[in-house]
Amino acid sequence: MAKRDFYEVLGVAKGSDEAALKSAYRKLAMQFHPDRNPGNPDAEQQFKEVSEAYDTLKDPQKRAAYDRFGHAAFENGGGRGGPQGFGPEFTSSMSDIFEDIFGDFMGGRGGRGGGQSRLRGSDLRYNLEISLEESFQGRTVEIDVPTLVGCTTCEGSGAKPGTGMSTCRQCNGHGKVRAAQGFFTIERTCPVCQGRGQILEQPCTDCGGQGRRQENRTLSVDIPKGIEDGTRIRLADEGEAGLRGGPPGDLYIFISIKPHDLFQRDGADLYARVPIAMTTAALGGEFEVPTLDGTRAKVKVAAGTQPGQRVRLKTKGMPILRTKDFGDLYVQLDVETPQNLSKRQRELLEEFHRESTENSPTSDGFFDKLKKMFDA
Repeated sequence: MAKRDFYEVLGVAKGSDEAALKSAYRKLAMQFHPDRNPGNPDAEQQFKEVSEAYDTLKDPQKRAAYDRFGHAAFENGGGRGGPQGFGPEFTSSMSDIFEDIFGDFMGGRGGRGGGQSRLRGSDLRYNLEISLEESFQGRTVEIDVPTLVGCTTCEGSGAKPGTGMSTCRQCNGHGKVRAAQGFFTIERTCPVCQGRGQILEQPCTDCGGQGRRQENRTLSVDIPKGIEDGTRIRLADEGEAGLRGGPPGDLYIFISIKPHDLFQRDGADLYARVPIAMTTAALGGEFEVPTLDGTRAKVKVAAGTQPGQRVRLKTKGMPILRTKDFGDLYVQLDVETPQNLSKRQRELLEEFHRESTENSPTSDGFFDKLKKMFDA
């Protein structure tokens, strides 16, 4: 049976451009793909026909030959090969479809005139340690970041000034080369141009053709009030410069907060443990503690305070990020038992002990329970 005209197979006009060809092929290939039509030999045959038509027309040289001589241009060795008719043209056509669908998702399309010549630069990480006071107040800090910046000599192109790019002779600008291995045709990234389709006529002597060079950059970083340990700050486009004029990556600053001598932090709240004398806990009193805003806060100790009790100081904690609110400060009172008593102090405590009958209800109740357990 005579072959149908390739333009008729794809349903496009003879003067259609590459985009129209690819769009038509993509639609038909999806429609007749064997996976979507299991057990349908007609669909499989149409799929092969569509693939052959597209493989011929998408190649400028093959298309020119076909437009002039028709199917006769590919007779005597120009037909399809491989097992079950899935030859080089099938591999090529499907690779174009997958490249078209997934190319942007995977970070940019390769070949076809240098789609990978503008590779995005790498993201960078910088670890920044600040004090709790700096987290409370917020500040602007300057950091030195070793990175790759755009080469000023070649303006990021990678080419020596006065020169440019030329089509790679190995792949003829496609960015990919093919090699037959038995029944299969393997398509690989061109080893000469690394898939760009173009090569430098002469590389820049200052950057070696990369379009970027190593440099230390000084950047200002705004630390917001209330920032927490482990927070990540992103500085867009402050990472490494891209290869040969490609877009830069981002800089990520990871914040860690130094341990404080007095305060422990939990979110927006602060905690401090303060030892007080036994007499202060028993009789009551007050004392002052410093706060991170530079003032002092008065802590009142109620008479009969027990070890571990907490006093809450409202709004004396950390700023809550992106608000005008503050957390609280909790002061835990640790009652200290006196040591190195003088003779007179011991006498007074012994006298106090003899007079104590209902001053320690918790401990008295506990030991009463123990006595009952021993007597049982």
